[in-house]
Amino acid sequence: MKMKKDKLIELKRAVDSVEIVDAHSHNIVALDSNYPFLKCFSDATGDALYNAPYTLNFKRGLRELTELYGPSLSLSLGLHTVLETRRSLGLEQSAITCFRAARVSTILIDDGIELDKMVDIEWHKKVVPMVGRILRVEHLAEKILQKAADGATWTLDSFMEIFTKELKSVADNVVAFKSMVACRSGLAINTEVTQKEAEEGLSDVLRAGNPIRISNKSFIDYIFIHALEVAQSYDLPMQIHMGFGDKDFDMMLANPLYLHNLLEDKRFTNSRLVLLHASYPFSKEASHLASAYPQVYLDFGFAIPKLSFHGMISSVKELLKLAPMNKVMFSTDAIAFAEAFYLGAKRAREVVFSVLHDAMVEGDLSITKAVAAVKDIFAENAKKFYKLHKLDVSSKDSDIEPHIPSPFIKEELHGSLKDSSTDSDVEPCISSYFQNEEFYGSSKDVTLVRIIWIDASGQHRCRGVPRQRFYSFVKKHGIGLPRACMGISSISDYPVEDTTLTCSGLFTIVPDLSTKCRIPWAKQQEMVLANMCTKSGEPWEYCPREALRRISKILKDEFGLVMTAGFEVEFYLLESVIKNDKEEFESSDQCRKCHTAAFDAASPMLEEMLGYLQSLNITVDYLHKEAGKGQFEIGLPYTDCFRAADTLIYTREVIRKVGRKYGFHPTFLPKYSLDEWGCGSNVHISLSKNGINVFKASEGSSQYGISKIGQAFMSGVLDHLPAILAFTAPHPTSYERLYSKDWNGRVVSWQKENNYAKISTCRLPGADVVGHFVCPAFDACANPYLGLASILTAGIDGLRKDLSLPAPVDRESRVNQEDYRRLPDCLTDSLNALEEDTLFKDMMGENLMVCIRAIRKAEINHYSEDEEPYKDLIYKF
Repeated sequence: MKMKKDKLIELKRAVDSVEIVDAHSHNIVALDSNYPFLKCFSDATGDALYNAPYTLNFKRGLRELTELYGPSLSLSLGLHTVLETRRSLGLEQSAITCFRAARVSTILIDDGIELDKMVDIEWHKKVVPMVGRILRVEHLAEKILQKAADGATWTLDSFMEIFTKELKSVADNVVAFKSMVACRSGLAINTEVTQKEAEEGLSDVLRAGNPIRISNKSFIDYIFIHALEVAQSYDLPMQIHMGFGDKDFDMMLANPLYLHNLLEDKRFTNSRLVLLHASYPFSKEASHLASAYPQVYLDFGFAIPKLSFHGMISSVKELLKLAPMNKVMFSTDAIAFAEAFYLGAKRAREVVFSVLHDAMVEGDLSITKAVAAVKDIFAENAKKFYKLHKLDVSSKDSDIEPHIPSPFIKEELHGSLKDSSTDSDVEPCISSYFQNEEFYGSSKDVTLVRIIWIDASGQHRCRGVPRQRFYSFVKKHGIGLPRACMGISSISDYPVEDTTLTCSGLFTIVPDLSTKCRIPWAKQQEMVLANMCTKSGEPWEYCPREALRRISKILKDEFGLVMTAGFEVEFYLLESVIKNDKEEFESSDQCRKCHTAAFDAASPMLEEMLGYLQSLNITVDYLHKEAGKGQFEIGLPYTDCFRAADTLIYTREVIRKVGRKYGFHPTFLPKYSLDEWGCGSNVHISLSKNGINVFKASEGSSQYGISKIGQAFMSGVLDHLPAILAFTAPHPTSYERLYSKDWNGRVVSWQKENNYAKISTCRLPGADVVGHFVCPAFDACANPYLGLASILTAGIDGLRKDLSLPAPVDRESRVNQEDYRRLPDCLTDSLNALEEDTLFKDMMGENLMVCIRAIRKAEINHYSEDEEPYKDLIYKF
């Protein structure tokens, strides 16, 4: 049975995007810890550890960490370079990088292993949204016994009194207990162990001397049974360490079938037991127990990679042969290094994808059930099993954001590291957020690569390069273009005179390899976005991506913040008709907003758009019929503002291609007809710190539901809004949209939850706090990098000045407009505001501002004489 590509894509997307609740792991250690970093790749000890670099797991892991930390790192530089990169980032930032890349939303930590310079549980809350603690039973018992100066003073009663008190004292603050009984004395637990046997066992432990290590079977069984009773009384689960045990015990005693007596004991029918490490090598037996006993659950982890990749697949398949999929959970079992969490999560996604893919091919699962299984295995089962509502874990309203390896971050971190890779015909090692080669294979069959840039007038431009030329030279050195390319307006392909950019002289467009991807509709072509550089390789002052990158770095350096953004993409699907020997455009439907009839008629086309976007790893929040005749909208999710701009560009490319394929002319023009609704690229803006939304207020801290940081940032945007419009509404037709009958807002003000205001806030679902604000005055004529850079510039100014947010207005018609500054009525007014507002010249660069103003003025002069400008512009936007 051959699986359709769209189902493969949907499954891959689900696996890659799902959040992870890491149900079992250990503490991270400080960068200067003596705990060897090689332990990230191997569980070996002593001299055996130094053979780790010769293992396949090490070589693969090193490659994956190199991809994580940046494509500019060459594999030939080895482990030393990765370690230097970690040091340059620092412990906290490197951990954030790893957890965000892994999309780990929650970690449950067993802190029973004491490591050199390990950080405490609280520290982990800086780098991951939710953290829970797991109490190791034997470790607690050993700590209690170790406290006595003279072990002979202990009796079983005195020990059990303290042991019970300690268990109960932490029961409300942990998510589970954990036992090492399998690797200490085996799973043939004597559920009827007597007090006398336990007393003799305690004596045996004490006679062994310090340091205390509990290994007597009777004593271990006794404290396990007692701990399980306490866990059950507090509705806590018990983890049982399985397989992969210490090397000083009999592995055969870890066969989970030995748990039969415990599972049949009526005292523990309401307990919850989870068998860790896939119970390897007894995965089949564990699967049987999970299917036969309601209290048995299974957990698999890969951070300590004892198995080959195919061995891991085989083990998980064994678990799923009998075990219900709502009883199987994932954990990394990562220890000491954040990189271990990342590698474990990455490998788990690959394994689960392979296992579920095979199940779909064999007809065992539909795509719907496979996607549901992905969510259950990686998150939902653990949330329910560990009752994580106590930690306020919610995938729906989580503040976690996917890690996107933003180019400005990578260049900042690795600019000093020399790239020693050669100009070979070998596919580069890329940490790409658009890469989709799992669907189309390697780049060996590619014939052409399109290098795309967006000019100052907001138009998409590209140049094609044959594959051999691209991979042998252009991917590293770029290609030269006339400087005039950034002085072109929407009028013609000749530079505007006052930009000072002429046809003499070159700049270089250098591919940003993190954006390189296979073109879904041209299977033998790739596309990549480009940075603009000088001939010497330095960032060019006219580069829009560099402007956003540089200003984003200012926000990060000064305030530790990242601006996140999510675009609404509105577009018309028009039909070309010939009337009186002239081409005219008509609406493709007559339906109103969200009408199902229009959706049905366009469904095949919309589904193809969605499929192409998914193949590019672009997530879609929603799509619907908009208010205009033949108008639709696609909602893109939040991400860091740099990727948001990249994603918007590729989304428009997809819409244009698919629309034309179905016989329509897609346009994003702000106002293609005075009788129709306008088209915008409304942008939703928020702020995050370490992946957490900091725009929203804490409870009761703000009358508007916005944090002080959020208020200052939004106040800056309001304060500079007249000048911002020159970037976000940069064409004369933009103002036909902004001030048409369906809009309101002529003064500098903000409103609550009004999409037709120039600035509006949005509450989080079911809460009184504001998650973000919206700037509807953003359209497709804007270069998205420059538009976001202008908003970011204004927000930084608000933060620096600690501006206060003025009170919102209900309706502008109800306020005295003389009390407010008036917004620009047209592009000319906005340009005047930009010339008077020196902030943008200082932050974004004087020459870039000269160029932008010149292009805007040329377009004002030209289109003021054109009675029907849309007939020309409809082909350009």
